[in-house]
Amino acid sequence: MPPSEFVVFPAIDLRDGKVVRLIQGDPNRQTVYSNDPAEFAARWLDYGAEWLHIVNLSAAFGEEDTANLKALEKITRLGARVEYGGGLRALEQVSRFTDIGVQRVFFGTSAAEQPEMLAEAVREFGPQLIAADLAAKDGVLMIKAWQQSAERRVNDVGKELFQLGIRHCVLTDVARDGSGHGVNIDSAKNLQVESGLDVVASGGVNSYDEILTAREAGLAGIILGRALYEGILDLRRCLES
Repeated sequence: MPPSEFVVFPAIDLRDGKVVRLIQGDPNRQTVYSNDPAEFAARWLDYGAEWLHIVNLSAAFGEEDTANLKALEKITRLGARVEYGGGLRALEQVSRFTDIGVQRVFFGTSAAEQPEMLAEAVREFGPQLIAADLAAKDGVLMIKAWQQSAERRVNDVGKELFQLGIRHCVLTDVARDGSGHGVNIDSAKNLQVESGLDVVASGGVNSYDEILTAREAGLAGIILGRALYEGILDLRRCLES
């Protein structure tokens, strides 16, 4: 069954309390777009966004993330529907974020390395709240903030996650992320068909036609980052695509 709702997610990637974008997940290839994440969040909400996709890059890289967590709290107080991930490695962390208003929590590396923990999270919190954040390069799952290969096909991991009770995931094509070279809709569609997961495509979106194509492909949504921040795409028009 295809997802019942297609969602356009503006991304807010946080590092040291700032809004940033990386190229291909490389921490050394970073552009800072704002020192005020809540201001950007408010802008996207004013433009009509229903969800915000927020990633704690500092936590993913094992860095100090206090400033990011403060920014996240400010954003949730705006009344946004927020999905959040980055550096989550323990079941106990989930309540911390749901308590401040996060409505979906993503596990990345932990989804591949701690399947028992993820299954327990689904049993405790439900499949609407617990999701997977998968990244792939040439069809192979990347972990540890996309810096290492898991040496497993991402589609195989997706099938296992579905068996554990996961129903929602993001798939990022690492080679395209932050590049503006176009999102890999085919890989997202293949993952969705093979695994049964509702898949959101991410990485390299740079045209309105790609959003329409992702919708027509039956995907659950698409994530927009650099193209919004650099004015290549207008969020209001994206939401109408």
